[in-house]
Amino acid sequence: MSEINILWADDEIDLLKPHILFLEEKGYKVFTTNSGDEALEYLDYQPIDIVFLDEQMPGLSGLETLSTVKEKFPSLPVVMITKSEEEYIMEDAIGSKISDYLIKPVNPNQILLSIKKNLDVKRLVSEKTTTDYQREFRNLSMRINEDLEEDDWIDVYKKLIHWENELDVSDDDSMGEILAMQKGDANSAFCRFYEENYFDWIGGADYAPLLSHNVFPKKVLPLIEEGSTEPVVVICIDNIRFDQWRAIRPSLSEYYRVEEENVYYSIVPTATSFSRNALFSGLLPTEIEQRFGKQWGSDDDFTSESDLVDGMLALNGKRCKNEFVKVNNLEEGKRLADKIGEYLHNELLVISYNFVDTLTHAKTELDMIKELADNEAAYRSVTSSWFEHSPLLEIMKILSEKGIKVMLTTDHGSIRVKNAVKVIGDKNTNTNLRYKQGKNLDYSSKEVFEVSNTEQAHLPRQNVSTKYIFARGDDFFVYPNNYNHFAKYYKNTFQHGGISMEEVLCPLVLLDPK
Repeated sequence: MSEINILWADDEIDLLKPHILFLEEKGYKVFTTNSGDEALEYLDYQPIDIVFLDEQMPGLSGLETLSTVKEKFPSLPVVMITKSEEEYIMEDAIGSKISDYLIKPVNPNQILLSIKKNLDVKRLVSEKTTTDYQREFRNLSMRINEDLEEDDWIDVYKKLIHWENELDVSDDDSMGEILAMQKGDANSAFCRFYEENYFDWIGGADYAPLLSHNVFPKKVLPLIEEGSTEPVVVICIDNIRFDQWRAIRPSLSEYYRVEEENVYYSIVPTATSFSRNALFSGLLPTEIEQRFGKQWGSDDDFTSESDLVDGMLALNGKRCKNEFVKVNNLEEGKRLADKIGEYLHNELLVISYNFVDTLTHAKTELDMIKELADNEAAYRSVTSSWFEHSPLLEIMKILSEKGIKVMLTTDHGSIRVKNAVKVIGDKNTNTNLRYKQGKNLDYSSKEVFEVSNTEQAHLPRQNVSTKYIFARGDDFFVYPNNYNHFAKYYKNTFQHGGISMEEVLCPLVLLDPK
């Protein structure tokens, strides 16, 4: 690492000679000045890594010098050192994007700590994270191979997401690769667990986890208080994974406290017309078909999701004033933000917000999106950036100001697919890359989760010989025609419809306004 240059401006710099000698013994190069004016002159010709600035100096004050430094060198860390304990000075310094604030007298180790916080933090965090994950790796591996239950898998998934987020800032790519392999192992075990238990869960077993069709009856409806002047607001961001929720959480921390951070299990297929319709209706797919008829297709949105919510309320004997709002694009989001107050007379407001699903599909189609979201970390980053500048955050700010709780959730997640699996279907077979339904499917049964008994899985069928097959982990289905081309084209894109922790384990978060 190259030598670090420090500029220290203080009108009593001679009294700080012991501190300067201490830093030089640590290998730092220290340049000194007696005023803010001299400090600014120094910065014009001498490369500096960090500035220590006295607040009270003749000529330009520390705050005035700070303002000029930040204007000319916005990324340069500046540490304010002052005798004053006045609160307004602290606030002015913080408002001017000060990197640290020290009150005299300071000891040399305080200075050293400030340098490390500002210049070495990435390296130190990276090293500590790598060491901590190496210690945790064995424990996680042992746990993945145990006989886990429903809640255990949620805990394992949360831990894997935690380490993904931690290693995002690490410079050690090898640790990221090891974690990806461990997550792959976890997904393989999770898929086996899901397949072994799914039919029992869907059949109403006592030990079943919270599933898509039970979210509203068990988690949302109990929040509705008859005669309450405050609505229960549910925001369903289509296709947002648990790690993406964690990515947008910091943007909400100023406005909400997380009262509950739960996870529910999506039904399969983890696709809109199945999982989201089950979520809004409180019904399984065959029950939706029986109640509403064949108004919904295998890969298309249900044309009237508000009918599903109305039906769910009636089915559960909940009579309340409600409204359903669907946001498909930026303009619709802006319009909702402008008039969100008009919807708050309802006892239940359900908002279906479609961005992440669009991003997932766009990643397949647009080269620019492929570059922006080329890997898991980039995918989280794009989601975070979108949310921070979206009308949805503005909507949630308004709800927070009005003291309204929000239930934030999704219908399913997505997974970055890597391994092509050959499948043969006829012209009536659906186009989804993670699940197929049809009567003339040809495939290797070892490579898929096969559902021949559609009644047992509560899945609608087009005819008596209809089957469903689901891709596991990071697999995706490709037809033999132009196999190599499509295997390459869709590799590393984000898809949904199959079985993986990322698709199945969905965030269900209750937010309490600050």
